[in-house]
Amino acid sequence: MISQVIVVERIVKRTLLYDFYGELLTDHQKRIYEDVVFNDLTISEVAREQGTSRQSVHDMIKRCDKLLEEYEQKLRLLDKFLKTREKVEEIHGLTREFLQTGEIGCIHRIEELSRQIGELELLSQG
Repeated sequence: MISQVIVVERIVKRTLLYDFYGELLTDHQKRIYEDVVFNDLTISEVAREQGTSRQSVHDMIKRCDKLLEEYEQKLRLLDKFLKTREKVEEIHGLTREFLQTGEIGCIHRIEELSRQIGELELLSQG
C-alpha cells in the first residue's frame, strides 16, 4: 500500500513539474518524455519508434527528470503554486466558517493569508 502511494506521488510530482517546466525541454525530449511518462509506452516501444536503443531512451527520461527538478530548485514555481493553493483552500474554509458563525477571527486570518499570497506573488516576480 505504501509503495503504491509513493508511486502515485511520484507520478503527480512528475506531472506537475512537466506542467510548469516542460516547455523548457526540446521537442525531442518532450516527445520521448510524454510517450513514456504520460502515454504509458514502454521504453522498448519508444526506442523502437525512435530507432534508438532502450538505454538511450532510459537515459533521456532520467536526464529530463533531472532537468525538471533543477528548474524547480532554481525557480520554485511549483513550490509557490502549492503554497498558494493551500492558502486559498484555507481561505475558502474560513469563508464558510465565517458565514456560518460570524466569527471575526476568520476575517483576520483571511487577511493574513491574502497578505502571504501577495508576498508569494512578489517573490515570483523578483
